[in-house]
Amino acid sequence: MSDSVRIGNRRVGAGEPTFIVGEIGINHNGDVELARRLIQVAASAGCDAVKFQKRTPELATPPQMRDVVRETPWGAMTYLEYRKRVEFGEREYRLIDEYCREAGIQWFASCWDVPSLEFMEQFDPPCYKVASASITDPALMRATAALGRTVVLSTGMSTIEEIDEAVSYFERDRLLIAHTTSTYPCPPEQLNLRMIQTLRDRYRVPVGYSGHEVGLQTTYAAVALGACFVERHITLDRAMWGSDQAASVEPPGLARLVRDIRVIEAAMGDGVKQVYADELTARRRLRPMIDRAAEI
Repeated sequence: MSDSVRIGNRRVGAGEPTFIVGEIGINHNGDVELARRLIQVAASAGCDAVKFQKRTPELATPPQMRDVVRETPWGAMTYLEYRKRVEFGEREYRLIDEYCREAGIQWFASCWDVPSLEFMEQFDPPCYKVASASITDPALMRATAALGRTVVLSTGMSTIEEIDEAVSYFERDRLLIAHTTSTYPCPPEQLNLRMIQTLRDRYRVPVGYSGHEVGLQTTYAAVALGACFVERHITLDRAMWGSDQAASVEPPGLARLVRDIRVIEAAMGDGVKQVYADELTARRRLRPMIDRAAEI
C-alpha cells in the first residue's frame, strides 16, 4: 500500500495533516477578479490548494445539450455559448498562477478532455484531478497517466467495476482516490462515508473525500473516518448564480472547516493508551487508596 503520495510540496496520506482543497471550479463565473478573491479566501482560511476546472467546450459539452438555450447573467444563450463564456484561457490562468504564488497556495485543475490536459501542462501543476464524469474516458485516462504526475481520481456516479478500470491506468505510488457522490447539493443519506474505508481496503492507496453537501458536519466525519484529503467547493455567496454555488462553502464556513479539521487531527491521537502528565494531579487526588496500595 502507498501510505502517502506527494502533491507539490506536501505529502498526502497516512500520518500526514489533512490536505485541504478549496474547489473554485467554475464558481468564478468567468471573472478572473472573482477567481482572485476566492484564491485569497482559500489562502486566508489555511487551505493547502485551490482547484479549477478546464474544458474545451466543443469537446466537453454533450451534443444534445449544445443548442439548449438557458438564461444566464449575460442574457439568454445556448449551453455551448455559456460554456465558452465561463471558460478561462491562457491569459486568465497566467494571472491565476501569479495570484496563487503571491498567496502561497498550490493550484491545479480537473481537465475534462485531452486538449485541456495539454494546455495545463505549461503551468507545471503539482497534480491533476480526474473528474467523476471523466473516469470512463479511456483516451483521457491514458493521456493523464502518460504525464507521470500525481493523480486524484474522483469516483462519483461510478460503479466499482468502472473504478477498477480507471485505477488500472495509474501507478499506485502516484494515485489518490476521492470518495464522492455526484449530487449537488447531496443529502446526507447519500454520502455513504463508509466508502472511504472500502476504497482504501480495495485499492491500497490514500483515500480522501470530495463533498457536495450543505454544512460542515459530515466533512468532519469524513476526516474522523480517515480521509487524508478534503475538497469542498467554495464561494463568496451561496446565493450567487451558478450550478455549484448552493453546494459550496462561504468564507466564514471555510475558515471554520480548516480550523476544526486541525483540531480533529490533534484529537485523533495514535491509539496507544497512556496516562498523560496532565492527568497525574487528578489521579493522585481521586485514586489515592488504589495507588497507595499498589506502592506497598
